[in-house]
Amino acid sequence: MASIKKNPIDEAKRYMDNAREILSTKAKKDGDYYSDPKYVKMAGNTAWNGVLVALDGVLNVKKAGTRKDFDDYKSAVYKKDKKMTRPLQSAYEALHLHLGYDGTLRYKVVQDGLEQGRDMINWAAKYYKQQ
Repeated sequence: MASIKKNPIDEAKRYMDNAREILSTKAKKDGDYYSDPKYVKMAGNTAWNGVLVALDGVLNVKKAGTRKDFDDYKSAVYKKDKKMTRPLQSAYEALHLHLGYDGTLRYKVVQDGLEQGRDMINWAAKYYKQQ
């Protein structure tokens, strides 16, 4: 059975929507903080995977070893658009490290990370339309 090829940008946006849903229904926002780091971590990892789906859709990311790592993505983004390496680094740190690993609970930090992820997806969408 043949698989249906999905639009990577739409799929990436779906990941971001899922991350927001996790935060709004499970992480329990209490004032300026979320209450449950488990769900912040889950949302951060979901959002970061959405960014990677978008990047995979527009970049020819070469594998350094058996798996692609962040440096592979960074190199591919640099080749496409040098000025986007800093936003990529920021999105990686916010979504993958601070949210995904650390489970940062501060609402503003989480929202900033999601915004950075959205910005990277929007950047990828620009190139996807050109393909």
